[in-house]
Amino acid sequence: MKDYVEAKKRTEVTVGESVRIIRELQELSQNDLSRLTGIPQSTISAIENDKINLGVERAKILARALKCHPAVLVFPGWDISQKTAA
Repeated sequence: MKDYVEAKKRTEVTVGESVRIIRELQELSQNDLSRLTGIPQSTISAIENDKINLGVERAKILARALKCHPAVLVFPGWDISQKTAA
């Protein structure tokens, strides 16, 4: 397993916060995102406030609408970049 690279956590961001941050960076309201995804605004609010789990299917739908990879939403704050050889 010499090619194995351990992930390092870089920041403390919850899944809900990552959804909110990416949504706001794209200047979308929760209602805009609801229209794009078909996910009720109340559910988006609950996700952003970490009241309910994002889940795989919702992550895929939201990622498509937010033009990002689902892992960006599901694993916020993780550094998976490879180490350089010394």
